[in-house]
Amino acid sequence: MTLFRETADVSVRPAVPGDEHAMARVQLAAWRQAHADVLGPGVLDALDAEAVTAQWRQAIVAPPGPGYRVLVACDGPEIVGVASVAPVPPPEDRPLEPPGGVLLALEVSPGAQRSGHGSRLLAAAVDLLREDGADQLHTWVLDGDEARSRFLAGAGLGPDEASRELYSGVGPDGQPRVVREHRWSALL
Repeated sequence: MTLFRETADVSVRPAVPGDEHAMARVQLAAWRQAHADVLGPGVLDALDAEAVTAQWRQAIVAPPGPGYRVLVACDGPEIVGVASVAPVPPPEDRPLEPPGGVLLALEVSPGAQRSGHGSRLLAAAVDLLREDGADQLHTWVLDGDEARSRFLAGAGLGPDEASRELYSGVGPDGQPRVVREHRWSALL
């Protein structure tokens, strides 16, 4: 006997109102798995799930402008991944250059990783950016996130010269804890 599902086995679709709770759960679980050592448990424990949910809701129902998109990856009816992209306008001194895009978020639930959801989300995000005329993509990777670095390298992105430091609370020694991110990019 063959069993059929009512929904596709795996898919990527635009996020819709009501998805924000599952999206916040995915993001927080992925961050707790990937960033506990670098950010420290205090930072991750202090994250407000309701605030994260509200931010996703806002991104879905009232994006800050054209070209801001939010996607979800589904395994059957369950949301197992999230991604968001935004346009990057050309530099003011070169207004005729094609725009770029930034991958603001790409997270997959720990139990659903290495199943193709991240690749499907990235491909859909790139397709949307291309539709909007973007010719390049960049994203930021926290130092120490080796899994994300391997994933992005496998997708054709690589680190460039840009980096930034972010304050992430107070370390166990009572001193400010600073983490570093490097920008990864690729031509589309």
